[in-house]
Amino acid sequence: MTALHFISGLPRSGSTLLAALLRQNPRFEAGMSGPLAGLFDALLSQMSAANEFAVFLDDAKRRRMLHGLFESYYADCPADVIFDTNRSWCARMPALAQLFPESKVIACVRDLPWVIDSIERLVQRNVFSPSSIFNYSPGGTVYTRASQVAGQDGMVGGPFDALKQACYGAQRERLLVVQYETLTTDPARTMKAIYDFIDEPGFEHQFTHVDYDVTDFDDRAGTPGLHTVNGAVKAEPRETVLPPDLFSRFVNDAFWRDPDVVPSDLLVI
Repeated sequence: MTALHFISGLPRSGSTLLAALLRQNPRFEAGMSGPLAGLFDALLSQMSAANEFAVFLDDAKRRRMLHGLFESYYADCPADVIFDTNRSWCARMPALAQLFPESKVIACVRDLPWVIDSIERLVQRNVFSPSSIFNYSPGGTVYTRASQVAGQDGMVGGPFDALKQACYGAQRERLLVVQYETLTTDPARTMKAIYDFIDEPGFEHQFTHVDYDVTDFDDRAGTPGLHTVNGAVKAEPRETVLPPDLFSRFVNDAFWRDPDVVPSDLLVI
């Protein structure tokens, strides 16, 4: 199998932009979040003791079957290097380390108030298209929506907890934390750090025009524009759509910026 790496981290934090940039390299394959993580969890669950036939399985068989899942999914992909994207990979790093000892995980992060703001902005922009993020419910307010996505099982809260697990876990040497702010203000330095991290030769990326569009998927999810990347890589300052008290609720959650609490060997760009 070709080299396999993973993109994970927080939603609305640049993973689609990063995938769009990586795709410029003809040796690479990358894209939006895919089904592999869900299939991985489902297969692992079905091989557990909850299945009466699990007595016929040992860990060696489980590893082979899980490894084969990735091989089968990417069997027709001609790329030399594959990046599979899913927010749950940070929570699966112990398993990934055993299945793919050479793999690395790139975790995209962003200040949490702006993650919440980005989700809310999408909701308010698509007022006639209820989103799958909120089970297609048109009700609620900015407060209820923020609380829902920030909960431990929410779109933001779950990946945030998984990110912390990865940053403090035993496999953190396999992790590179990429800040959205760095990716958008200095993409060249960010891409060089990624290439060095995965030990691949450099490539001259085009930062003035980046395209990635999965309109059919986003429309079906009731959130047009969720994964659209178009134009130049740049930081675009804006005012938040969150009320001040809600914005301030999440303002101190960027733990990866605090040298007093972040492990000294954790790579943050």
